[in-house]
Amino acid sequence: MNVLVCLSSNILSEGICNLLVKNGHKAAVAGHNEAVSEGFAPDVILVDIASAGRRSLTSHPGAKVLLVDTGVEKEKIINTLCAYQLHGVLSVDTELPLFDKALHVVADGQIWVDNNTLKVFLREGAAPTAAQRVGNVTEREKEIIELVCRGWSNREIAAHLSLSEHTIKAHLNRIFRKCNASSRSKLITLMMRQGRETTA
Repeated sequence: MNVLVCLSSNILSEGICNLLVKNGHKAAVAGHNEAVSEGFAPDVILVDIASAGRRSLTSHPGAKVLLVDTGVEKEKIINTLCAYQLHGVLSVDTELPLFDKALHVVADGQIWVDNNTLKVFLREGAAPTAAQRVGNVTEREKEIIELVCRGWSNREIAAHLSLSEHTIKAHLNRIFRKCNASSRSKLITLMMRQGRETTA
């Protein structure tokens, strides 16, 4: 997988780039001069709050953009996710196997939201309009939504919650109906919008 690291901190960018290369990825750093090796076509671009709006990102329209949470307020993270139509958020505290999974999930067109950001979406209350759209979600359904937003498969969710895959599918069908969502991606987008309305 090709990953372009486009963070405002050169040290952090170089560190992540080296880590990616050591773990089998092709990686490049887009510094402040925003020059990237000619012919390098990223599958995923890593950005932070300060670099999310760089014009150079539009030169890679097929790439998915993942926001790295470098410790800013969750409200700013949520607003940035929605403002730039990013494909997710990843904490710098994420362990390497989960980091690798996030890259693959995002590259496959899904949305990745780290656990702490997702808790803001789900647990800090929502504006009435968002609450109406989300519906009457139970605590178990909130758990499942959280795991879906983390990119877990039905099998992984079932194993984690000690339930059958059939039960998880049934829960997801109820969640989709309650939230008026037709897919996992639409459900995650709804959760992101709910978080945006909460912080507005």
